[in-house]
Amino acid sequence: QRRQMIADKVKGDLYAIYSIWLREMLRFFRLKSRLFGSVASPFFFLAFLGIGFNNIGRIPGIPEGVNYMSFLTPGIIGMTLLFSATFAGLSVLWDREFGFLKEIMVSPVSRIAIVLGRTAGGLTTGILQALIIMLSGILLGMGIPSIQGLILSLVFMILIATTFIGLGLAFASKMEDMSGFSLIMNFLIFPLFFLSGALYPLDQFPEIIKILAYFNPLTYGVDGLRYCLIGISAFSPLTDFAVLGVCCAAMLFLGAYLFETTEVN
Repeated sequence: QRRQMIADKVKGDLYAIYSIWLREMLRFFRLKSRLFGSVASPFFFLAFLGIGFNNIGRIPGIPEGVNYMSFLTPGIIGMTLLFSATFAGLSVLWDREFGFLKEIMVSPVSRIAIVLGRTAGGLTTGILQALIIMLSGILLGMGIPSIQGLILSLVFMILIATTFIGLGLAFASKMEDMSGFSLIMNFLIFPLFFLSGALYPLDQFPEIIKILAYFNPLTYGVDGLRYCLIGISAFSPLTDFAVLGVCCAAMLFLGAYLFETTEVN
């Protein structure tokens, strides 16, 4: 009987994870403005910066034979994942505002299942957007990555998205105002993006800025994506994977813990 109760509990949690994931997918594809807006901004970054700087010759810090479009595309993929991950936190506040969060929090499923469902939804939408940007980069001149590189890049995409989904959930769990959440996340997002080496090589940073960049999880995600897609990196791929993996686990645990302890009125 105890085993049956545990099995029923696990089955209920798995169904809850699937239901929350499916809800996020349906909401994402039904909101055409969100789909367009989430892809349009990174695409314009990629197109305008990539095409513009491609025509000025070799940029210091970028190896010979690698054009700026190829260098930039992994950075814009990282930017896309960073931006899309914040919607996971914003959706928590949105659901709290309209009462949906209270309904699922009092349901007979664990809060961990709710966190995993939201993480899976945010992760899937982020990966879809990142793949669109990757395809755009290939069409604009990045070059087609190898099958092995493409598979490895998906691993880094998952780690990047999960890291910042966890961060977004952590902030959303302790906030109630959507506008305040947006302001705080924008305050965090843009420094993380510009310090990641997404737009220019790390070795061109001043020393103090370079030190700050080393504490940025996105730095290792972008560097890992560059290794997978175009074969260059500032760190070894194992270093990128290890640091990003630790950050991913820490942020996901923090987001889950704060969500577990949040109160819903």
